[in-house]
Amino acid sequence: MPRDIDPRLLRAFAAVAEELHFTRAAARLYVAQQALSRDIRRLERGLGTELFVRTTRSVELTAAGKRLLPYARRVLEAHDDLIAACSEAEADRPLLVDIGERVSTGNLVLEEARRIAPAAGPEFYACYHSGLIGAAADLLAGRLDVSFGRIAGLDPAVRARLDHLPVRFEPMAVVLPAAHRLAALPEVPLGALAGESVYAAAGNDATAEWTDLAERLFAGRGIAVAPPLPPIQGREEFIRVMGKLGRPVLATSQFIDMPGAVLRPLTDPVPLSPVSMVWRRGGRHPGLDLLRAAAERLAARRAWLVRPSGSWLPDVDEAAMSR
Repeated sequence: MPRDIDPRLLRAFAAVAEELHFTRAAARLYVAQQALSRDIRRLERGLGTELFVRTTRSVELTAAGKRLLPYARRVLEAHDDLIAACSEAEADRPLLVDIGERVSTGNLVLEEARRIAPAAGPEFYACYHSGLIGAAADLLAGRLDVSFGRIAGLDPAVRARLDHLPVRFEPMAVVLPAAHRLAALPEVPLGALAGESVYAAAGNDATAEWTDLAERLFAGRGIAVAPPLPPIQGREEFIRVMGKLGRPVLATSQFIDMPGAVLRPLTDPVPLSPVSMVWRRGGRHPGLDLLRAAAERLAARRAWLVRPSGSWLPDVDEAAMSR
């Protein structure tokens, strides 16, 4: 029995034990499946026992594996606490907050956190990612502290490594060219978009959670998601490309101004875009506490988590937001 065991091997073991699936465990740890299998074999050789029964269809813990799992979890928890204790200097650095756009729910939360922060409190730096899926890798790698978006759109293996706080059910809207047949309406019934091709960021992997929400909303209503485009970088380029294409754009009530276009709320039903504050599980920083407090204050003050009558939300999002 070895006196020293690499925590990485125990982390690999715990991931496979909890997922009972090597591919999902590898995705959760952001490693190649072959590397994960090598780590498990190395741990088994070091312990002198098999930890899993593997077949082509299933993975199960052996009796030795079941005995090891609670101890492995305790060691990993202590290891995480050790890292946190040695990283107290992290509290002095700015909290990196992805708000997506200055016109966003995330930015409203950030502004509230800055307002309530004490004079000698933590600093916040705003970042401008496009999409929660795109930001998730940076959250897990420690290059970003907080982002905002649709948590149900993330892969379950990624979600398992993140924490989130439901912040808002944001009403969805549509951006229409000023000359569009529906532009004169004060609000647009969803059924009126039947036959339209609506831009919803198809083709941009970083915002795939938004495209998925659009596909769920349009299904069975005769509305098409516009064909994929290469990812569009920056507000000015987005406005230029959308203006040139002249097609409707799926948006939310918090959206950028687009010259030559109008923003109209969607109704019948009122579709909702769920927004959560998202951070790396186990993350510690005084700015994180302030940001959570700001989100909870705004959500309560503005009734952001109260669903309007006749609203629409996918079941998967309802489950994720009811945590």
